[in-house]
Amino acid sequence: MRRFELAVLAAMTLTAALPAVPAQAHAGPRPLGLDHCTATACHFDVPPGTYDVTVLLGGDSASSTSVGGETRRALLPETAAAPGARTVRGFTVNVRTPEGEPTGPDGSAGLDLTIGGTAPALAGIRVVPARHPRQILLVGDSTVCDQPAEPYTGWGQQLPQYLRTGVSVADYADSGESTVTYLENPQLWATVQPLIRPGDLVLVQLAHNDKTTDEATYRANLETLVAGVREKGGRPVLVTPIVRRWFNADGTLDNDIALLVNGLGVNHPAVIREVAAAEDVPLIDLTARTKALVESLGVEGSKALYLYNEKRDNTHTSVYGATVYAGLVRDELRAQHLVPQGRVRVG
Repeated sequence: MRRFELAVLAAMTLTAALPAVPAQAHAGPRPLGLDHCTATACHFDVPPGTYDVTVLLGGDSASSTSVGGETRRALLPETAAAPGARTVRGFTVNVRTPEGEPTGPDGSAGLDLTIGGTAPALAGIRVVPARHPRQILLVGDSTVCDQPAEPYTGWGQQLPQYLRTGVSVADYADSGESTVTYLENPQLWATVQPLIRPGDLVLVQLAHNDKTTDEATYRANLETLVAGVREKGGRPVLVTPIVRRWFNADGTLDNDIALLVNGLGVNHPAVIREVAAAEDVPLIDLTARTKALVESLGVEGSKALYLYNEKRDNTHTSVYGATVYAGLVRDELRAQHLVPQGRVRVG
């Protein structure tokens, strides 16, 4: 075992024995620990902010543990440990109010974590305020957002599990929003823009609900969002929308419904690509990536990505589909060096 891991194990053994810590102690030197947890959940009475969480996983028997939190976010993928072994993992989590969609309910105060997996075993935990976290903010719609209830899941909800300690995801996507409504609603862009710090990534995926937006307006709205991110020193990234699972007879997705061309003939992915090129903005072409994947799986195999089986829904993704699509975003962040490689999980 590496020296670093031995040191962390020693520190977490001490952390697990800490007495209860009052809420105001979050800024002090002592971390919050295992006494705030049951076998399946943890609650930490902390104010909104960004927190580094280190977990010690494993037990006397073979174990396999995942960690989720807040509004159904995936924070740590399932991690196996052999009998008697201990494994150290970490992540950085955003705590905010509302804790899920920006126009939704406030949710519960503080940081809530869920301990899951096929054989969960949490041996220790350490929660401290993050000192200089990198932040990824998400601007989007229902295919991106922190969905409050199963089976709906946004890809932004699954993205945190692919990032290591030091990078948090602040998902400000909201169901039903277009570029028009996102800019107009004071709970959305007017709230998000002041939160952008120099160097923050801001991923923008808005198209599904721009059904009646003309091309000039759609283009101008994207340009407004890009300019607003840059005004705060952030780094905008434009993301083309995930495809709808709408097949042609020949098994392709080359139709307006699948590829997000609205009733006015506005080809949303094409406009996004053009704005990204004109504004010299990084582009994640999620339309192309999801189209290729869905077509490769075919009519039957692709059903599991969406909510077809549960809801006959070919637009919104299942937990599985959102996880796969978040992995595509992770791959692009890594390939384009938008997040330092050491900050991205590749397994």
